[in-house]
Amino acid sequence: MAPPNFESSLTITHIGTATAIIDIDGVKLLTDPFFSPAGTEYDVGVTVLKVSDDPALSLSDLPHIDGVLLSHEDHEDNLDPLGRRILDGRHVLTTKDGAKNLAPRPDVRGLAPWETIKIRLGGKDFTVTGTPCKHVPGQECTGFILTTESFGNCPDGRPNAIWFSGDTVYFDELKQIRDQWHVTAAILNLGFAHAPGEILQLAQPGAKAADAYDGW
Repeated sequence: MAPPNFESSLTITHIGTATAIIDIDGVKLLTDPFFSPAGTEYDVGVTVLKVSDDPALSLSDLPHIDGVLLSHEDHEDNLDPLGRRILDGRHVLTTKDGAKNLAPRPDVRGLAPWETIKIRLGGKDFTVTGTPCKHVPGQECTGFILTTESFGNCPDGRPNAIWFSGDTVYFDELKQIRDQWHVTAAILNLGFAHAPGEILQLAQPGAKAADAYDGW
C-alpha cells in the first residue's frame, strides 16, 4: 500500500541479477544493465562468473528507457557488453570513476556519496542522491535515492523516496538513509557474494538484509 501523499504510480520489473525497470509515472529507469544469456562466462581473475539463467527480457524486448542507474561500470555482472549498448544517448548516473571511464558520453554523470543533483528524465523532475556502498575495497560503487514532488512526504515530514542500493553489505552509515527519507520502495542487490578463499563479503544475503532493514 502506498503511503499517504504518495501520488505517483510505481511498477518494478525484475529482469535478472541487479537489472530491473523502475517505472515512475511512465518514466522508465533501468538499473545495472546485464543481458547476457545463460551459459555466458566471464573470467574476472579470481573466479569465473557463469550465467545460469536467461534474462526475463532481452534488449529487443525493452520499452523506451529514459535513464540508467548504474551502481558501477567495472564489473561484468552489473554492466555486460550487451548492457553497454543501452548507455549511448541516454542519461546515466553512476560513480565518479565510472563517469570518467564511460567518457566521452555527454549524458553520464558521476555522484559521490551523499551528493545530490536535480535531473529531468522523461519530462519529470527528480532529485537524486548518491548513497554509499561497501563492496570491493578500493573500488567505487554507489546506490541512489530518488525523490520527486509527486512522491510527497510521510506524516513525520521525511520525503517519500525510492532507493536502489547498489552492491553493498549493510553498514552503519546507511542509517542516514532511514533518518533523512521514508523509503517507500527499495531495490536491494542481495546475495552471498564473496571473494573465493577469503572472508570478504561483497553483498548482503537476503536473511541478513531482512534483519538489518527491519523497521525502515
